[in-house]
Amino acid sequence: MTRDDAMPERRVMNPVARISLIAVYAVLCLAATGRSAYQISTKLSEAPLPYLISGVSAVLYGVIAVALWRGRRRIALIGSALELAGVVIVGTLGYLESSWWPDETVWTGYGSAYGWVPLLLPIAALVMLLRARRVPQDSTAS
Repeated sequence: MTRDDAMPERRVMNPVARISLIAVYAVLCLAATGRSAYQISTKLSEAPLPYLISGVSAVLYGVIAVALWRGRRRIALIGSALELAGVVIVGTLGYLESSWWPDETVWTGYGSAYGWVPLLLPIAALVMLLRARRVPQDSTAS
């Protein structure tokens, strides 16, 4: 059988890693949603940029959790890459231009208020997603 005749492949993540990522992303989604909902609804005018970034991070965490749950690897990869970029950009800008950040976001200080989980989680997710093993895709399975 030549490579062209081979069955299509798909990538399968370790189930324990997948469930662990889903759980952590779901918890972060809830935490960031609670934080940003309170901040946006009560004091948006005080620090609109940080509070809106916290809201965006909450949505992103939810999208990644659902993508992992439903097996949407590409969406999870893109979401994790965006999350990592956001954490690095916001974390760096927080040190370079502290005047832009009158209050903290989920990603301020590279996620230090959350035990640096916002920095470490997308790295772990990207590694796990990229290391997912290839398995033949059964054409009869749905």
